[in-house]
Amino acid sequence: MTGPLSGIRVLEAGGIGPAPFCGMVLADLGAEVIQVTRQGAAPTATASAFDVTGRGRLRLPLDLRSEAGTRAALELADAADILIEGFRPGVMERLGLGPDTCLQRNPRLIYGRMTGWGQTGRLASTAGHDINYIALSGVLHAIGKPGEPPVPPLNLVGDYGGGAMLLAVGLLAALQERNVSGRGQVIDAAMSEGSALLASLFYGMRASGRWSGGRGENHLDGGAHFYNSYRCADGKYLSVAANEPQFYAELLQLCGLAGDAEFQQQWDRARWPALKDRLAAVFATDSRDAWCARAEGRDVCIAPVLDWGEAPAHPHHAERGAFVEVGGVTQPAPAPRFSRTPPAHPKAAVDADAAALQAWGMRAKTIAGVLRRR
Repeated sequence: MTGPLSGIRVLEAGGIGPAPFCGMVLADLGAEVIQVTRQGAAPTATASAFDVTGRGRLRLPLDLRSEAGTRAALELADAADILIEGFRPGVMERLGLGPDTCLQRNPRLIYGRMTGWGQTGRLASTAGHDINYIALSGVLHAIGKPGEPPVPPLNLVGDYGGGAMLLAVGLLAALQERNVSGRGQVIDAAMSEGSALLASLFYGMRASGRWSGGRGENHLDGGAHFYNSYRCADGKYLSVAANEPQFYAELLQLCGLAGDAEFQQQWDRARWPALKDRLAAVFATDSRDAWCARAEGRDVCIAPVLDWGEAPAHPHHAERGAFVEVGGVTQPAPAPRFSRTPPAHPKAAVDADAAALQAWGMRAKTIAGVLRRR
């Protein structure tokens, strides 16, 4: 393994969405990750190739409801630096794999718990998904058009941003603290709290009176004419983000509006709806790529809105190797970049074999039982 987390062992136990994504990020950065999967549910090679967030793992099917499965998982946890689990509160305890048990056996273990509502509180055991968690955090309310229902921002804010990424931050912080104390601890990561944290800027802006309560009325939510997406003549879209005065001036120059008096009061909110309509009419006169060509080399803060097929082929991404191919599937490359310890090219998940399990310290008898039941 290469990468800044080379030598770190991670046991990933169950869950969908944020827990596997967190495991992928750690694997991308060089950690050796064993992902415990349900017995009898092993994916085909084709399915593994398409499971982008499952890449970089050693997979191990275990029946965690059985004594043998619990014993095998405990032996892996004994050798792990980090354990990630994404079940509802209490499930791991009922399986005999709770943090008290694992930390008693391995006091240096960092035990990461990923849930929607957290381990405590009145909603802790309530079912939910990304949209529910970001709804409670206040974030969902802010996304969408005026007078229309809130729009779910995929599952990027709750599952991945407020969930997996903040869990990863917590795990890495705990690793650093362990270098001082020599002791592990439990990380309680809740998507509802993580997504709220991502909105810290907007809570501050609201308190200062610079953010209204309505959707699509503010300068970062589609309310402003200078921070928006516009349909071009070919039906494709262009993103515009000319917030600062120097960038706004470039935008007006690009659009032939530099001398137009109506556009001189950039921050007059009352004018924004009419100015959006006027800019929409301008951008509709030519294709998306033609506008991008005109903006080339200018500080005008314009970029094409690319679809899933276009994004990997963009010259900038190609120059940086921002996308890679794994098992015939084009997907984002590991990020961020490291000057001395760059991560290796990611690989699709593979089944853990006897040698890998032995390297983790699993007993020969346990290995034989695990592989026999696979």
